[in-house]
Amino acid sequence: MSRRPSLSEFKPDALWLRMEKWIGFHRTINVFGPYLGAGVKVESVTPDYSAITVKLKMHFYNRNYVGTHFGGSLYSMTDPWYMFMLMQRLGTGYMVWDKSASIEFVKPGTGTVRATFRLPDEELERIRAKVEAEKKTDWSFEEVIVDEKGTVVARVRKVIYIRRLGK
Repeated sequence: MSRRPSLSEFKPDALWLRMEKWIGFHRTINVFGPYLGAGVKVESVTPDYSAITVKLKMHFYNRNYVGTHFGGSLYSMTDPWYMFMLMQRLGTGYMVWDKSASIEFVKPGTGTVRATFRLPDEELERIRAKVEAEKKTDWSFEEVIVDEKGTVVARVRKVIYIRRLGK
């Protein structure tokens, strides 16, 4: 029988941390199996992790039956970013966990699609204030995936659970 991890154990995996130190964040995430297989690439990351842009090029291995981007690949390109950004920016005194997500497919995606995830300082401070006042919160983020012309291909909504540890 497996035991349930304690709240203090919700932290980055040691292997991920070693790889990030050794080859950097971009290379670490770009060789992550699901992203490597889907063709998802990190395009840019701000030094303070306040913005991350990812892209997905159309390939034979990530097309669906009708020749457009596979919906699972579109979703996966949006999956970890807000959790990761919050973990980096809030630090070790917080537990951050993906709680739920939804995606609305607006238009068939072809070519290269991109999404930029932003966590401005002002929003980070609102999150900190709410967690300090209530000890935990569910925080919603919304982002779009756009094609090469800037047309919205999909809308994604993420809900992240954030809890203060040790208080």
